[in-house]
Amino acid sequence: MSGLDTKAIVEINQKASQFRSSIVICLDNKIIDAKSILGLSITLLNDQHYRLEIHGLDEAEAKAEMTEVFKKHHLSVTVN
Repeated sequence: MSGLDTKAIVEINQKASQFRSSIVICLDNKIIDAKSILGLSITLLNDQHYRLEIHGLDEAEAKAEMTEVFKKHHLSVTVN
């Protein structure tokens, strides 16, 4: 298990922060706010599958763009 590089964490955080919707990452029994750089940096690993829960006014756009940023960094993700 290796942690993500800083660039990936920053890009995920910056992309999530562009939206008004709530964006959380569900992993095992943890729920991480994607807008929290600290939460991301201590939780995200390269070899995990992530589930994003996105809810709010701009959720359709947020779902599409968050999926793209995860794919860009070769991270496995499901969006609900």
